Amino acid sequence: MPTFTALTTLMGKPAAEALGAAMERLIPEPTGIGVFEVEDGSGLWEVGGYFTEHPDETALSLLATAMGAKSFAVSELPETDWVAHVRRELAPVEAGRFFVYGSHDADKVPADCEPLLIEAAMAFGTGHHGTTLGCLRAVDRLSEGGFQGENVADIGCGTAVLGMAAARIWPNPVMVSDIDEVAVDVANANVEANNLVGRIIAVEAAGFDHPDLLAKAPYDLVFANILKGPLIALAPDMATNLVDNGYAILSGILNEQADDVIAVYAQNGINLVHREEIVEWTTLTLQKKT
Repeated sequence: MPTFTALTTLMGKPAAEALGAAMERLIPEPTGIGVFEVEDGSGLWEVGGYFTEHPDETALSLLATAMGAKSFAVSELPETDWVAHVRRELAPVEAGRFFVYGSHDADKVPADCEPLLIEAAMAFGTGHHGTTLGCLRAVDRLSEGGFQGENVADIGCGTAVLGMAAARIWPNPVMVSDIDEVAVDVANANVEANNLVGRIIAVEAAGFDHPDLLAKAPYDLVFANILKGPLIALAPDMATNLVDNGYAILSGILNEQADDVIAVYAQNGINLVHREEIVEWTTLTLQKKT
């Protein structure tokens, strides 16, 4: 089935979001719409739609004119094996001692690293995203500073890459959880692929709301790579489920959101130790102080 794209640019987030919303009413309708800031400081935004039928170029032209956007560039994409494409494009990622790779790059794993196998089809959580990369760097930094994770949890684990990283460098089993049943299945598959069965315990849960998670609390390190809203909602439970002087590594936070998250956690006695920005994402390392 052919895929068509229609792309344009215009100034300002409100106008870009309005154009994206207007594109949803096109016939034929797009199968997906993206609105992204061009990261060059210009204030320019890109708006694009994906179509399984040739889009109505007259309607697109009218929308562009009405919104003050450049004319849409319409293109037909060639048939692509996207998993093979991702395998070619996603090179292995090094984050401190950790080396995140797909099986197609197994021959590139260095001898002096902690390897983490995540298949290329699972792009979010491979380490290429700034949030995952930031969390891996953060746990490596803590370990280099002498911290020993004796009781670790990963809330919102996705592929379980962070929990597996902890299990690679510390001896005790790691609890991981996700609100999505499919993510828990993916986590278990990755645990098996990395020969970590018995070292990772994966459960389906919202936050800490699972008897197995609560039974092992309090933790000396908790990862939470989710989003600003859930992180803020999680703050009181995080304080309850961290030991005194325990650490929280948080991400899924846009740079401009970081101060809000820091403030809420400080109100709950969990204070900033380190922050790192990777493109538009911030990773926070915080410590509970009583």
